[in-house]
Amino acid sequence: MSDTKFQMTREEFEEMFAVFSKTKHDIYNVFSIIMALSELGQRNPAHLEKLAKTVLARSPEVIEKLQEFQNAMSAKLKAEPQM
Repeated sequence: MSDTKFQMTREEFEEMFAVFSKTKHDIYNVFSIIMALSELGQRNPAHLEKLAKTVLARSPEVIEKLQEFQNAMSAKLKAEPQM
């Protein structure tokens, strides 16, 4: 990272916080589904196949959300400082 002083307006910070909140919510949603299916799988092994399919289908979603947030942060860090 450069030694350039970093500045962000309150509006930019609030926008980034909103992106973070949505990302966190989306990721929690995926994990709550996975955890619920895990509990069902413990009670009824027939649910384990559904759990495996869900994990395989939804895990890339988590990675995508994290990459989107990282890209948004990187874009802010690379932006020209405002005077």
